[in-house]
Amino acid sequence: MSFPYLTTIIFLPVAGAILIAFVPGLQDRVIRRIAAIFTFVPLALSIFLFAIFDKSAGAVGVFQFEEMVSWIPAINAHYHLGVDGLSLPLVVLMTFLGFLVVLISWKINLRVREYFAWLLLLETSILGVFCSLDLLLFFVFWEIEVIPMYFLISIWGSGRKEYSAIKYVVYTLFGSAMMLAGILSLYFTTGSLSMVELAQGGLAMIQSIMPATPIFFLLLIGFAVKLPVVPLHTWLPDAHTDAPTAGSVVLAGALIKMGGYGMIRVCVSIFPQVAHQYAPLLVAFAVISVLYGAAVTLRQTDLKRLIAYSSISHMGYVLLGVFALSQVSLTGAALQMFSHGLITGLLFAMAGLVMHNAEERDLRQLGGLARQMPIIAVVFSIAGLGSLGLPTTSGFAAEFITFVGCFSSTAVAGIRVYTILAVFGIVITAGYILWMLQRVFFGPVLEKFNRVKDADNLEKGYMFAFVAVIMLVGIYPAILTDVIKLGILPIMGLLGG
Repeated sequence: MSFPYLTTIIFLPVAGAILIAFVPGLQDRVIRRIAAIFTFVPLALSIFLFAIFDKSAGAVGVFQFEEMVSWIPAINAHYHLGVDGLSLPLVVLMTFLGFLVVLISWKINLRVREYFAWLLLLETSILGVFCSLDLLLFFVFWEIEVIPMYFLISIWGSGRKEYSAIKYVVYTLFGSAMMLAGILSLYFTTGSLSMVELAQGGLAMIQSIMPATPIFFLLLIGFAVKLPVVPLHTWLPDAHTDAPTAGSVVLAGALIKMGGYGMIRVCVSIFPQVAHQYAPLLVAFAVISVLYGAAVTLRQTDLKRLIAYSSISHMGYVLLGVFALSQVSLTGAALQMFSHGLITGLLFAMAGLVMHNAEERDLRQLGGLARQMPIIAVVFSIAGLGSLGLPTTSGFAAEFITFVGCFSSTAVAGIRVYTILAVFGIVITAGYILWMLQRVFFGPVLEKFNRVKDADNLEKGYMFAFVAVIMLVGIYPAILTDVIKLGILPIMGLLGG
């Protein structure tokens, strides 16, 4: 057996968390460095895997770097890991964000030991979701994530942090209960927990106890809560608004991507016929999410809440791309998840800096900050322009591919009307992003912000890392689409496309 790369990538952060939590007498400075080392190594390893990933035609539909050990023989459950073109970019995204949020959290002084331990456990759970090929293992990792997120919001958050943390847990557990019911139904009807077997066997395996449609919707509701799809979205603005900056970056950057990933990997792959049947309904929900999210964003006066609602709108594009069910739209949806993770992660990081340095987050009280914090203003503007899909940013590449794929799809009746409606979301996005930048950074300089500081060297470092990757994917999207395509082609085979 070759070196267990995926196990190493997944469990290094939790090893760091155990070290931080249980070694007595560690100074805060040492804790931060341990956290940085135990997140940097998985990042380096995931980039290495991305570099050696087999992109040849023979690799279509093949899971690479697989690891499989019998786990609970009585129910045929395995510790089964592997990545393909769909999951590998998300693993790279999470390790990238995992390292940067440690740098973003460098100035945290409250209960430092616990903070970094929870942050590293959160990274392990999300990476586990993206690498699992066994439904039970997938569900275990899916559930672990709730605990660190609850503590990060309720202890290090702001505002109504306890309320937001509990609301997050309630919604997540509701979605998880539905998902568990779906996984159990699938297991009782097929006798298998292997995602690979289930996708290849298709509905032929589902004969007895329960028809496929209810199982599909049980699983879909679990993923829709996480994505989140309107009307299951109300936990997201509260969780984002009251979470600490690093919590918001992980939440927007990688955690909600678990929903979109689950829809493609489980719902569409295992239930292609049901996905076809209900695609028009789900595409309609996608358009509602895009337009409702964008319209509500226009009404926000809190900086973080505005970015949170914009996430709901942008994840609507992912749902649209997934259920347009064409190869190009699914590729666009996967690219949109990666791109949104970078852009919104950067937006939240910048919002955190503005709030920390200016000690103000109400858009009505801010203004003229470009003179005091020029570097933050420039990077915030780049992130904002990426969000509204400016060419040469990853946002443009992702949205363009998604819209082209949806418009040309033949799987859903009336898809062109839905696509044109969704494009209006970009127009509204341009409105609220430009309005936000104008309110925060431009206009008359306010005297109360005269002593506000700009970004320090560490902050400049992680900002430019974000910007570099956003521009790289925007200018050369093939670096990702060539890989994503390998994961999407077998799904198109299942869909008969």
